[in-house]
Amino acid sequence: MPVMEYLERNAELYGDEIALVELNPAVADGRRMTWKEYSLIESTSFAPYRREITWRVFNEKANRCANLLIERGVRRGDKVAIIMYNCLEWLPIYFGVLKAGAIAVPFNFRYDAAEILYCAELAEVDVIIFGPEFIGRIEINAERLSKGRLLIYVGDNCPSFAESYHIMVDDCSSAKPDVGTISEDDFGAIYFSSGTTGFPKAILHKHQSLTQAAQMEQRHHRTGRDDNFLCIPPLYHTGAKFHWMGSLVAGSKAVLLKGTKPEIILDAVSKEQCTIVWLLVPWAQDIVDALDRGDLNLEDYKLDQWRLMHIGAQPVPPSLIRRWKKYFPHHDYDTNYGLSESTGPGCVHLGLDNVDKVGAIGVPGYRWQCKIVDELGVEVIRGDVGELCVKGPGVMTCYYNDPKATAEVLKDGWLLTGDMAHQDKDGFYFLVDRKKDVIVSGGENIYPVQIEDFLHKFHKVKDVAVIGLPDRRLGEISAAIVELQPNVTCTEEEINNFCLDLPRYKRPKKIIFAEVPRNATGKIEKPVLRKRYGADKLVALENRS
Repeated sequence: MPVMEYLERNAELYGDEIALVELNPAVADGRRMTWKEYSLIESTSFAPYRREITWRVFNEKANRCANLLIERGVRRGDKVAIIMYNCLEWLPIYFGVLKAGAIAVPFNFRYDAAEILYCAELAEVDVIIFGPEFIGRIEINAERLSKGRLLIYVGDNCPSFAESYHIMVDDCSSAKPDVGTISEDDFGAIYFSSGTTGFPKAILHKHQSLTQAAQMEQRHHRTGRDDNFLCIPPLYHTGAKFHWMGSLVAGSKAVLLKGTKPEIILDAVSKEQCTIVWLLVPWAQDIVDALDRGDLNLEDYKLDQWRLMHIGAQPVPPSLIRRWKKYFPHHDYDTNYGLSESTGPGCVHLGLDNVDKVGAIGVPGYRWQCKIVDELGVEVIRGDVGELCVKGPGVMTCYYNDPKATAEVLKDGWLLTGDMAHQDKDGFYFLVDRKKDVIVSGGENIYPVQIEDFLHKFHKVKDVAVIGLPDRRLGEISAAIVELQPNVTCTEEEINNFCLDLPRYKRPKKIIFAEVPRNATGKIEKPVLRKRYGADKLVALENRS
């Protein structure tokens, strides 16, 4: 069943229950609002501190959006881009697009004007729905973007080059649109690759992928009617949206939180009584660091109901989970692996009962298969390193309008992930590194993630990234960009001494103390680091030292 049917079911069965809450930590007179002020707010303006909608209202808003699009000429198979920050309008608009029989095309909110134009043309979008934060980026190319496209603005003070969503949608019917039967074999969404090697690729999925992700999430994390999911990452990302869809399948409440500071996260969990929280590594790291420093006191929060913390989007240092369990020993824990090409996280997952296997990405997820192959596509012997491949009902149809790129990663229904991994004797998969990130130094393969995991154990290190830098003799050498804990001093000698427990060839040859950049989904931006610390800049650093 397409995921829209879950929304309609929830509206019928649980219509008066809260479906979504939006929290937007505000500043009032230079200070954060008190809990009493926070709980009494009943504002209907575009982005107040706290808003909520029931399942019935959620479904009605989605229907209104669908009927608006249909009235404005959108037909089945048309493509509707969404570029908005997380807000209470985001998911009803997304479901409105699906209910209209159109294809939802979420845009990364970090895209600049050129990337917005590129993705709009690559995916051949017919409509762009955007929020107030993107007026400037849309306006730069408004003339080109508006040719053959409808630009719809969600917010107050609509710019002249767009039409107001709120004005138009209020006059639309809240009844289910009549577009005929939408099946799981119809196209439902286009997502974009992270674009780490240039401009993004457009990833086309059928409704089957969306349904698979929703059902899998509910099953993996045993989401029930009494759960309350705290969603912090951006909804354009497959991870955030499809983790939330576990709540959709269960018919349970979820909270959209704008803010990632440790005190804001714990405050939201406490006041909204959240039971499931998906964190990115930096946020979990910040929470345990704040607890270590004494900046946070767990006794100030009501957290007994919090049952599950799970992490995805990047390799997870085992040391972080050990520290987490010290403060939250009763928490279930899971990690989820996936790609936008596999409809986000979960095609491999650790599982709630496998905390003794922290460090692994896990086992094949619900209805998924996995294998590891060599350069010729032949399965390797268990324990050997090769490229991880996955197969299941969530694999993309293709890279839209890019048959060459599609053929490179889809082989007989298997998706080549580009990640190097190995499988242990118990059947658990462990990531080694991205295929393109492997450093070949003097003929030896060096896997940066292994070194990063090791350096995360050093108490002075907050974050670390290992990249390859050109070397005349060895081809490449490994360089560790080390971000230190706040107010901590450290020398290269200390790092090098700590690394003596590593095999000689794995020890970083260069240590650079600097901030580690991460994108909106928590992944290290290694292309940024490679550009920043190329051979010429590295020489300049050495000359100044």
